[in-house]
Amino acid sequence: MSFTVRRITADDWREVKALRLRALADDAAPIAFLDTAENTAAQPDRFWQERAASASGDAPAAQLVAVTDAGEWVGTVTVLPRHDHADAGLVVGVYVADGHRGTGIIDALFAAAAEWARERGLSALVLEVHVDNARAEAVYARNGFVRDGEVITEGFGREHVMRRPLLECGT
Repeated sequence: MSFTVRRITADDWREVKALRLRALADDAAPIAFLDTAENTAAQPDRFWQERAASASGDAPAAQLVAVTDAGEWVGTVTVLPRHDHADAGLVVGVYVADGHRGTGIIDALFAAAAEWARERGLSALVLEVHVDNARAEAVYARNGFVRDGEVITEGFGREHVMRRPLLECGT
């Protein structure tokens, strides 16, 4: 199976919604996402159109997706501005579909996120991972993220903050 990683366009809103619903149906969703499938499914089309537009084009955020050669959307990450640390992008919405994990998709998504962030002058990527989500934390660590010592308790429980420096040499 081969895939391409690309930034979404505003016209991709239907696929963005479908992939988000797929992510929220995953067994890890309760400790990985701050939303539910029920809430997400209830959002009107306008919500999804605005969401896609705010992460495409020249928007200050970017949603990157992995799409198979057959056209199936199988992974995503989003990088948002981080207002409390202007030098870093906040990575959210990390997901790779079951059956596609372990194929390099997440590595390619993080590489694309790092490239996008570097092009905007950011020096790091930051993310938050639930303290009970060891599988995700291991993937993040493999991709250069390290705990920065901060634990936050906003949202739905305790989360480690992890940071990945972005070096000029392409990491």
